[in-house]
Amino acid sequence: MLRGPSSEEIFSFSIGGSTGDLVAAGSKAQVLFWDWRNQRQVACLEECHMEDVTQVRFHPNCEDKLVSASVDGLMCVIDTKGNINDDDQLESVMNVGTSIARIGFFGASNKSLWCLTHIETLSIWNWEDALQEAVFGNARETASASWNLPHVDYFVDCHYSLPNDNLWLIGGTNDGSLGYFPVNYSRSNGQGQPSAGIIGPVGASLEGGHGGVVRSVWSPFNMRGDPVIEQNIFVWTGGEDGRLCCWSEGDISAKNQAWISAGLIMKPLKNSKQHRHRPY
Repeated sequence: MLRGPSSEEIFSFSIGGSTGDLVAAGSKAQVLFWDWRNQRQVACLEECHMEDVTQVRFHPNCEDKLVSASVDGLMCVIDTKGNINDDDQLESVMNVGTSIARIGFFGASNKSLWCLTHIETLSIWNWEDALQEAVFGNARETASASWNLPHVDYFVDCHYSLPNDNLWLIGGTNDGSLGYFPVNYSRSNGQGQPSAGIIGPVGASLEGGHGGVVRSVWSPFNMRGDPVIEQNIFVWTGGEDGRLCCWSEGDISAKNQAWISAGLIMKPLKNSKQHRHRPY
């Protein structure tokens, strides 16, 4: 068991480092590091962020690089080689300008970084140069206009398809429907302003599995060689209705399944919109 110095709440964690032995975690204005082999805490960065650190992600290819993101609107690139400290390891800072909900790497060499905020905006960044390449300020309105359902209420995650080099934005409705929207933008040459990105028409729609807000989406296609790919599983989703749904390609009606736990079902709040926009 790994514990922080003051038992603060952990909002996100990631495993990486040059030898794969580091566990990084985001806490209250702190980025914590442990060596999982001996369960010893090796570092605590307190000067990167001023508010809760909602996301930490080790880079898939450059294992020593970690990106952290926070409610303070900043994304920090941290070098985890050698002695990890506040003075020497912070390489760059990207200012999103509003509270950050989720981040993720994408692209053929994972040189790009997508960022979703708690006000449901999307931006694309070159994390190596700390430059914003594209911004999608009206993403919900654009996505809603290309969907046959009433309105996109929130964004859950992004999914990158390596074979097609496509980034998909996953949006949802309060009654549990999901849509996959293609993300299109022109990459910046590093000299001008970020491009205005375009959200394309919905490419896939998942309906009938959930009866409430969907909080988590996981695609087995992120893991090459995983045996579940051979079973035509498209994605797994989890929601506030206590359901874990498995969505399949092909004959959707015959293969979709859902597991429901009464102990996980959340009681609806009177003001659902206010609850939806809580940071975590």
